[in-house]
Amino acid sequence: MSETVRSARGGAAVPAPDPARWKALVFIALAQLMVVLDATIVNIALPSAQQDLGISDGNRQWVVTAYALAFGGLLLFGGRVADLWGRKRAFLIGLVGFAAASALGGAASNEAMLFGARALQGVFGALLAPAALSLLAVMFTDAKERAKAFGIYGAIAGGGGAVGLILGGFLTEYLDWRWTFYVNIPFAVAAAVGAWTVIREPEGGRNRSSLDIPGVILSTLGLVALVYGFTRAESEGWSDAVTVGMFVGSAVLLAAFVFVEARVKAPLLPLRVITDRNRGGIYLSLGLAVIGMFGLFLFLTYYLQTVKGYTPVRTGFAFMPMIVGMIVGSTQIGTRLMTRVAPRLLMGPGFLVAAVGMGLLTQLEIDSSYAALLLPAMLLLGLGMGTAFMPAMSLATQGVEPRDSGVASAMVNTSQQVGGAIGTALLNTIAASATTSYITDHIRSAGTPARQQAVQLEGLVQGYSTAIWFAVGILLLAAVIAVTFINAGRPGGSTVAGSGTGEGAENEIAVPVIAH
Repeated sequence: MSETVRSARGGAAVPAPDPARWKALVFIALAQLMVVLDATIVNIALPSAQQDLGISDGNRQWVVTAYALAFGGLLLFGGRVADLWGRKRAFLIGLVGFAAASALGGAASNEAMLFGARALQGVFGALLAPAALSLLAVMFTDAKERAKAFGIYGAIAGGGGAVGLILGGFLTEYLDWRWTFYVNIPFAVAAAVGAWTVIREPEGGRNRSSLDIPGVILSTLGLVALVYGFTRAESEGWSDAVTVGMFVGSAVLLAAFVFVEARVKAPLLPLRVITDRNRGGIYLSLGLAVIGMFGLFLFLTYYLQTVKGYTPVRTGFAFMPMIVGMIVGSTQIGTRLMTRVAPRLLMGPGFLVAAVGMGLLTQLEIDSSYAALLLPAMLLLGLGMGTAFMPAMSLATQGVEPRDSGVASAMVNTSQQVGGAIGTALLNTIAASATTSYITDHIRSAGTPARQQAVQLEGLVQGYSTAIWFAVGILLLAAVIAVTFINAGRPGGSTVAGSGTGEGAENEIAVPVIAH
């Protein structure tokens, strides 16, 4: 039989929370881990795949770029599809499609097949990621339970990239690069079977309007142009004609997108979602924080392998303090304090702690001690990011009308994806410029070949340190934005999802319970 509770507004009976939602969280988290780690797991396998398939140096970037373009460009579309089709259905289709694309990538016999598989992974990832976050938003409505659920989700979202480095190193070193694709299949199958069995999507809140086709076209092309512009800037430079053209085209397309969304009856991205002060602050601060995070993954991976001579597996394990810090920051600090203090009092200090950890890494030298410098720096970074990410994920979907939860969730992923593209291109360009300048100034006086090789390594480390200083500044800016833009109080009510203001805010979210 079903249980019901009385609504706080009007006394109407509404279904009680579903006791299976904690089981559902396991499978949602598993799917999210698969999507996040896939952004980094293939990076470690790339040299082996390049050699095996005969991919040229000029084309190898498309293994990463094809995924980033499809994922980043289609996120808003994927979020709205989840609102239209239903979150559970979109989640399951995303899982099955991602598994099929991974199987295709693992079986790739040439570069075109591999690039196509990566693009398909991005397409289905763009459907899966917003559906996962929006399912959490509508299933966990009690403030304390929501804090725990988003603590787990935030730890995975923040630490999944480092997990990908560890897993990618193991699979590449002891099996074959193809297993960095095949490993997704058991993840996806387990998550799909579990989700089909236990997820009970709350009734109501589905968006019944028609799909905004002009909005889909403009947003997809605009985001693809933006992500590709930053990706191309990394390899071809900021003054490259195509790079500049992509940025200009992106600006025009996204401006046209906003113009259309303000006037159509059923917009792809209702402007009320992003003009809310708190959500706008969340999207902006998260995007900035991810710029720093992606730069860190890039530089430390190169530093540990190129300068320190670590193997892929050892490099992956070197990131463990960051993973531990993220888990502690998200599930212990963030979860315990989220219902007691305002979100900005977690996000602001969290980004500041991460900035301190990043600041330590500006002291990198060729012979820097892992235990004395890198370990405490990564631990602080993980603690800070984990503490900040958890309330950010929750607040970004809090107070959103149920019919908009998918696209609001997609905006979280979009801000991270765009931030990652900017971080990789911007910080890598800064590092390369500083390295070139250092080597040019010191190579002539180096003398012996051994000293010249040392100058080359010193130049690399100098470049990393210079770029990391910029990452510190970006994290400090994220902290300022979090404290000044976000003014929401601590979660006080038991129902937070679907309590937004504006049209449709009066609708309660019905949360069904499984029959006993």
